Amino acid sequence: MSAAIFKNARLFDPASGYDAEGCLVTRDGIIEAIGPEINEKDFPEDAEIIDCKGQLLCPGLIDMRVFTGEPGTEHRETLATASHAAAAGGVTTLIVMPNTDPVIDEVALVDYIERRARDTAIVNVHPMAALTKNLDGEEMTEIGLLSEAGAVAFTDGTKSVANSLLMRRAMSYAAHFDALIVQHAEDPTLSRGMMNESELASRLGLAGIPAVAETIMIERDLSLLELTGGRYHVSQISCAASVEIIARAKKKGLKVTCGVSAAHLQLNENDVGPYRTFFKLSPPLRREEDRRALVAGLADGTIDVIVSGHDPQDPEVKRRPFAEATFGAIGLETLLPVALSLYHSGDVPLERLLSALTSAPADLLGLKTGRLAPGLPADLVLINLGSPWVLDATELKSISKNTPFEDRRFQGRASQTFVGGKSVFTRA
Repeated sequence: MSAAIFKNARLFDPASGYDAEGCLVTRDGIIEAIGPEINEKDFPEDAEIIDCKGQLLCPGLIDMRVFTGEPGTEHRETLATASHAAAAGGVTTLIVMPNTDPVIDEVALVDYIERRARDTAIVNVHPMAALTKNLDGEEMTEIGLLSEAGAVAFTDGTKSVANSLLMRRAMSYAAHFDALIVQHAEDPTLSRGMMNESELASRLGLAGIPAVAETIMIERDLSLLELTGGRYHVSQISCAASVEIIARAKKKGLKVTCGVSAAHLQLNENDVGPYRTFFKLSPPLRREEDRRALVAGLADGTIDVIVSGHDPQDPEVKRRPFAEATFGAIGLETLLPVALSLYHSGDVPLERLLSALTSAPADLLGLKTGRLAPGLPADLVLINLGSPWVLDATELKSISKNTPFEDRRFQGRASQTFVGGKSVFTRA
């Protein structure tokens, strides 16, 4: 039996609001005890002692939106490299999207992802399965069988399900299994532009994507949700109008939740600047007023989770004219630092911020993690809240380096990450 004692820690559990100086004890990868009254002298001599030096110890982060290139395009990112990037960012659980080659739309492919993750990844990995076969938006996948195989939710990833009848049937069917449907909310006929539709887009000569492309899809899906019941999640919202729509739906009692990417909480359309393709995201970065509304929506609980939207791309498809470049940016290693910037600015309380990265996604996906409590997996992250640093993209562990945060100054990041009580990353 292996035991470890984390001493001199600021123990922080966002789900319960617990915040105290003390020790945490793990045994065989499970949290055994937590609190200020624990004395390391009461435990076996062979227990590993980890001095946290007053840093914050909280549940490991859960990232609900991660794209990798495995299987099919491993040159972009593998499960192994994504897991190392995750560990460096304090993320202990990755939820990978089905947009691979082949698409994760069959039981055998769900099983493949889980087996590959066990063999190569250093953090927990769970797949979302495709909602429609081959992501074509025409035929629903076998939600029941895929759920039994281990799929934690159902989505077409970067594609919206535009067929209203199909979405209604999928919602009705998913409700029988209490399965979560996750939608990328962009009407495909309105979202053929390159950046947010605005005066800036006109001055840059770039086709715009209006906010209504997002809101019209959310409004439609919420109407269908009223008909069918079940659970529905918008993977990323990007504008003030979406925050208002989600807030109204929650007041009506609909089982709707939503996420926002760390990039959309920190950046706006002005960052596109001189055609900077690393800022070309889907949904697009919008006005500063929208960014502020997203931050406020996170603070008041309208927005449930924060995601990285990690989407690695080749230099060949990003270092092109803006109109020709592919959408997407990496974000696993910057998820926590970007989120912490909202705490340091006083915009979002630490408890609310970290719950959106831990317990909230765990509850949505039915995962037994995301909390500091006896009997739960010892998936933990030690955070140095006050550490100032500058991002050097060449030091990132992802294969691709398409980050919009290169040379940004941050305060706070993960100093050590543990999965099942085992250290998987230690910052030098």
